[in-house]
Amino acid sequence: MQAIINGKILLPDGEIAGKALVFDHQIRGLCDAPPADCQVFDAQGLYVSPGFVDVHIHGYLGADVSDGDENGLRALARGILRNGVTSFLPTTMTVPWEELERAFDVIRAFMAESAAPGFDGAQALGCHAEGPFINPNKKGAQAESAIIAPDADKLLAHADIIRLVTIAPEMPGAIDCIRAVRGSMRVSIGHTDASYDQAMAGLAAGADHFTHTFNAMTGLSHRAPGVVGAALSSDAYCELIADTFHVHPAVFRILRRCKGDRLVLITDCTRAGGLADGEYTLGGQPIYVHGIECRLADGTIAGSVLRMNEAVRNYRDHTGAPMHEAVRCASLNPARSIGVDGRKGSLEPGKDADILLLDGDCQVRGAWGRGTLLF
Repeated sequence: MQAIINGKILLPDGEIAGKALVFDHQIRGLCDAPPADCQVFDAQGLYVSPGFVDVHIHGYLGADVSDGDENGLRALARGILRNGVTSFLPTTMTVPWEELERAFDVIRAFMAESAAPGFDGAQALGCHAEGPFINPNKKGAQAESAIIAPDADKLLAHADIIRLVTIAPEMPGAIDCIRAVRGSMRVSIGHTDASYDQAMAGLAAGADHFTHTFNAMTGLSHRAPGVVGAALSSDAYCELIADTFHVHPAVFRILRRCKGDRLVLITDCTRAGGLADGEYTLGGQPIYVHGIECRLADGTIAGSVLRMNEAVRNYRDHTGAPMHEAVRCASLNPARSIGVDGRKGSLEPGKDADILLLDGDCQVRGAWGRGTLLF
């Protein structure tokens, strides 16, 4: 048994001090003083936070999920732990289906490896397939040549690992595909040229999520509400890349007011994350990184180099949200959005002991994964 004392413990609805957080591989609860047989860690006034859950991340430290490389997944999982991510969905790009299936096979094996006791990185909870069932008019940095028609059979063949799939609901066959897979995985609307009515039809068919809200979708107008209008007016989950580049910080506040606990912070990070400025690749296409900007040669925005702890800090600082709320957007909200909140996303008894120590600048000073001290 272990216990953390002298910390500001972040709960879903507030923070509490003067208590000890007790855990083994799971959270056991709060108490006034740790039991006598506990290994005690002194937080020295730091925040005690649940581990972050990133449901949309393509790569980090040179690794890209679509490469289908198990060593790359290990490097990614170990690297993002330093940013507070204790569990994640490795996210594929729109690449040829045969390459996607190879990547799915590697993710499948890695899920088992990362779930084993003592694994020294973030746990893979499944896969987010961002495409290839998208609209070429809103492809963003996705490869148009690899876009194919929505196909439920292709997805259901990998239902054991795909937790989230991005689909453009206006494409031929998309609504039937959403209906067919909705009980097996979550569906996110994204890379879409849909009208408001078409987006709402996608939600009615079973989608409940929007991929990197505002980016690669039709915008909000008073006569044509578009996909953004559907996102803001529905109770679906909305992803936000809070790097201050993809979305203006003023819009963070709008999303906060409209979405509440349905707002999900993501990184959409590429293999360039954690590395110096320069030229890299994403989905087989060259991208150019300068500061917080990642672009294709033609200027199209192409993913990010955002770290999740930075996303939490940016969201907190630009919305005025209290620390516990900003953290919830990177932990419990994403966990709920993919249906794993029964074991991930908060420091509630019975959940996995995925725990962080954070300072006031959201720098990660320590991390546990399912009760194992990882750094």
